[in-house]
Formats: sequence, structure tokens, C-alpha cells
Amino acid sequence: MPTSNLKQKTTRGLIWSFIEKFSMYGIQFILGLFIARILEPSHYGLVGMLAIFMAFSAIFIDSGFARALIQKQDRTEADFSTVFYFNLIISLVLYGILFFSAPLIANFYGEPQLVLITRVLSLNFVIQAFNIVQLTKLAIEMDFKTRAIINTFSVLISGVLALVMAYNGCGVWSLIAQTLTKTGITILLLLFIKRWMPKLIFSVSSFRSLFRFGSKLLLASSLSSLMYNLYSFLIGKYFSAKQLGYYTKSLYFTNIIASTASEVLHNVTFPVMSSVQDEQERLTNIYRKLIKFTMFIVAPALLGFALISEPFIRLCLTEKWLPAVPIIRWLCLARLFIPINSLNINLLNAKGYSGLTLKIELIKAPIVITSLIITIPLGLKAIVIGQTIVGVITFIIYAYFPGKIVHYGPMKQLKDMLPTFIATFIMVLAVLPIIRLVPSDFLKIILGIIVGFTVYTLVSILQKRAEVKEIYTLLVNLKNKYFSKK
Repeated sequence: MPTSNLKQKTTRGLIWSFIEKFSMYGIQFILGLFIARILEPSHYGLVGMLAIFMAFSAIFIDSGFARALIQKQDRTEADFSTVFYFNLIISLVLYGILFFSAPLIANFYGEPQLVLITRVLSLNFVIQAFNIVQLTKLAIEMDFKTRAIINTFSVLISGVLALVMAYNGCGVWSLIAQTLTKTGITILLLLFIKRWMPKLIFSVSSFRSLFRFGSKLLLASSLSSLMYNLYSFLIGKYFSAKQLGYYTKSLYFTNIIASTASEVLHNVTFPVMSSVQDEQERLTNIYRKLIKFTMFIVAPALLGFALISEPFIRLCLTEKWLPAVPIIRWLCLARLFIPINSLNINLLNAKGYSGLTLKIELIKAPIVITSLIITIPLGLKAIVIGQTIVGVITFIIYAYFPGKIVHYGPMKQLKDMLPTFIATFIMVLAVLPIIRLVPSDFLKIILGIIVGFTVYTLVSILQKRAEVKEIYTLLVNLKNKYFSKK
């Protein structure tokens, strides 16, 4: 693909993928604030107790086949149909396992109501199996506009339903209904817009071909998800549902920034990197620019939110959620390198090194487990501090292996991020007096955002950052395309 066409498709993909995530998280964020004001932290804790089972099962339904389809250059209709039927069979098997395991899960946590909650929430896997191939086809075509429209509508409708149910005293079932409704509406919209139906084909040769690549990603994703959700699993076991609720909600807020960037980059850059996997210099240039640009956006956003978290929680969620503030602040630091890790993994997968992805997760696992063994007896705050330390160590691991392939390892990546860290540090110094001296929570938030944004932008301009020019050019192009008179 010519460089100009690839850049145009990448830019368009990033824009629409960002719009998708911004719309999704924006709607969830606003409606979630109202829902959280009604519900108790323990309601979120009950759902959080099932996070590890839900995430682990979701990975098995995909089985790495979605990324295998994207990475494969000569994919056929038999490939798509085979993946569809395999996902459906796996989802039914997993639902059966969770259905009959529900009493054991409830006994483990000492929460009898988890029996019914597990059996109902697990239905989401069966529903999800119907949309994986369609969403993968949209990613291959880099049609993130359609994906943005579908997800925005599904999040809006499911969020409104959850708010109405919470207001009418449905408690934790408001959150469960939100999850199931979102997936169901997504399927209906995909059927209406995409109009893809599987053929009556299950190709054994296609399955074997995709499984060779996807099986390693399945194991890597399973390990990664296990380590990520191990925190919620053990907090739910050794602490109260209320404390797990604080952790779950804190993770949600920090993920709005970190995971939005990570998911946008994963969805767009994997097909882009796969399309130029045989052009080493071109691939490396794209990879390096993305890392610099990503940290330029993520670092000030995460640390800025850490600064305003206390007035934000007090103003928006009421004082019953204030114990979440220190957790949010540490998680902002812990999630700092998550989007960069996503880019590093995408490079490996695009080049076909799914085995290295698995190797990274095998190295990471004992680090996470050791951190939890040390910090659990010390309390919830110690756990998230340990998570921050693990985040720094795992960044080095994630960056090391791609660095060996394209000669752009952790030290070179950190060197490119250094100007961003300097500008962010100056921004923090400028905002701190506002947070400490201004009496009104509302003014703390507004002035903090204005001053932080202004200071960060000015320092970046003085640093002559290319990212400032790129954002300016992008905004001008968007203005000319969508708002200028014809």
C-alpha cells in the first residue's frame, strides 16, 4: 500500500476509533456517575468478584482467532465461517462450565447471591460469540466509523436502561442488565448494517492454519488476563465487597484514559502494522512515532486526573466514594505504560512472533504473583502501590523483545518519552497550588484542567514537539473537511 494511502487510512482509523471509545466511555462515564450515586460500592464489588471468570472465558471464546484473521493476508470465507462456528461452540461449553460452577464461586467468596448472578451474567459469552467475526471484518477493512456508530448506540441504550433500573432499586442487576443489553444491541446493529452471515462450512485445514498463530496468542492473552484480574479476584477474597467496589470503580476511571488509548491503538495499529510487516524501516518509523505520540497524550491525562481525583469524586460521586481516591492516584501511575505495552505487543504479533508474546506473559506472571504475596497482608493501598512497581518492571520486559527485532528497546523508548515526562512534571507543579488552595471542588476541577492544559501545551511548544504540529494539522484538516463551507 502506498505511504500516503496507508497514512490516510491510519489517520482515519485512529480518528474513528477514538470517536468510538470517546463516545462509549463518555456516555458510560456520564451515566455511570448517576448510577454510582444511586448504587453502593458493594454492588460493584459483587460484579468485580466475577471479573476474572468473565475475562478468562471471553478470551477462550476469541481464542486468538480474531487477530489470526487480521494477521493472515490470504483469508477466505471458509476462514471466517470456521472461526464463527468454533467461537459459538466454545461459548456454549464455557457457559455450561460457569453455570454448574456458580455454587462453588459463591461459596469461595461467601456470597450466596453470586450463584444466580454468575448464571445470568455468563449468558453474555453466548451472545458475544455471534459478533466476533463481524467486528473482526470491520477491523480488517479498517471501517472504524461503522464500529463507532454501533458501539455508541449500544452503550447509550444499555446505560439508560441501567440508570432506570438503579433508580427503581434493582441494585446489582442494573449493572448485569447493562452488560447483556449492550452486547445484544451490538449484534442486532451488526446484522442490520454489516449483513454478514456464516456459510455452512467448517474447514479443518483453515482451523489448523489459524490455530497455529492464534493458539499462542490464546495462551498469552489468558495469562495476561489472569494476571490483570488476579488483583480483583484476591481483593474480593481477602477484603470486603465494599473495598473491592472501591478498587473496581478506581480501575474503571483510570482505564477510561489508559485502556481507551490502548484499545484504540490495538484496534488500528495491528492491521496497519500487519499490512507493512515485511517493510522493516517503514514499520519501525510508524512504531516509533506512535509510541511518542501515545505517551504525549496519555501521561498528562493520567497524572492530571490523579491531581483532580479528590474534588472530582467528592463532587460527582459523593463522599461515600472518597476511600477510592488514593487507589485512583496510584492506579494512574500503574496504568501509565499500558498503551505503550499494547504497541509493543502489536509489533510482535504483526511480525508473526506470537511465541514471544507468550514468553513475555510467562516472565511477567511470577512478578505479579510475588507482588501480591508481599502486599496483600499490608492492605489495599499497598496492593496498588505494588501494582505501580510491577507496571514499570513489565514495561521494560514488554519493550525489550520488540527492541531486539527493530532496534528500539526500552532505553530508546524512554529517551523519546523524556520530553513528555518533563512537560508533565511542570504541569503538575502548576496545578498543585490550585488543588491545595482553591476552596471550591468545582473550581479546583475547572481551573486545574485549564491551567494544566495551558502549561503543558506551552512547554511542549517550547520543546518544539512534533506531536503538537501533528495534532494542530489534524484538527485543521478535520475543520476543513467537516465544518468549512463548500
